[in-house]
Amino acid sequence: MGVLASGREATVRVPASSANLGPGFDCLGLALDLWDEVSVRAVDTATTVTVQGEGAGQVPLGDSHLVVRAIRAGLQLCGLSAADAAEQGLQVQCHNQIPHSRGLGSSASAVVAGLAAARALCDVKVPDEVLVQRASEFEGHPDNASASVLGGAVVSWTRPLPDGSADYQAVSLRVHPDILPVALVPAEQSSTALTRGMLPATVPHCDAAFNAGRSALAVLALTERPDLLLDATEDRLHQAQRAPAMPVTAAWIEKLRAAGVAATISGAGPTVLALTVGGLAPELRAQAEDYGLAVLDLAVAPGVQVC
Repeated sequence: MGVLASGREATVRVPASSANLGPGFDCLGLALDLWDEVSVRAVDTATTVTVQGEGAGQVPLGDSHLVVRAIRAGLQLCGLSAADAAEQGLQVQCHNQIPHSRGLGSSASAVVAGLAAARALCDVKVPDEVLVQRASEFEGHPDNASASVLGGAVVSWTRPLPDGSADYQAVSLRVHPDILPVALVPAEQSSTALTRGMLPATVPHCDAAFNAGRSALAVLALTERPDLLLDATEDRLHQAQRAPAMPVTAAWIEKLRAAGVAATISGAGPTVLALTVGGLAPELRAQAEDYGLAVLDLAVAPGVQVC
């Protein structure tokens, strides 16, 4: 195919995501109505990147930018050789709403944006399941990436392959219309690598069985029975283990759950995700805002879109 003709352009929008949803560690995810928008233009000059909004002044600009790396990987999926993809000049503009390092899937969204932008630039019918696979390879797990590609709630899983690689799969679920996600976002950031390092290598059988049951219940609660969300979002595998690294998050999860709100750590944190029916009570909202948390009323989002 060779490099793209100068002037070809595409714009995509990618939703934020929340992973785990309590018990579904690395397998349950939810797309959220908070978007990053990426515009890409093929050029015959050096690659440039501009960033507005979240991450501005904090991320590398140029070939090492995550979106650029994902675009180049997407160009290869669309038929360009690795050499041609590496030589392709790109003018990339990022308009970001998704907070970075807060457990809202900003890195997965960046990867999905790059892959989807490459697909749109080349006008090639790369299936969504291929985007899920490639984005999950970047991430190392499929929950955030598949939510951003497919939208809605997702159940994802990983199949080890004989060569040591992984086959990533996901299906999207239609979320019950009464469920209203609310994110409580602290000012401080969190490191996924740090919080993953806090998890034990093994867990008791009773805790694994508990989470398996709650994960199955979560699928029912998300799709048909929102009244079961509080029980369905209970967890024994990762939230308490990560709590020492994010005491504010842990305290607010405890406070919200005591008030009957299905609250969890969003991904690796520190954002708190509350799955509500009817929104957050005014007194809880006021207390959270007084504490310095940004309270975001969100909706369940569709997957990546071409503008």
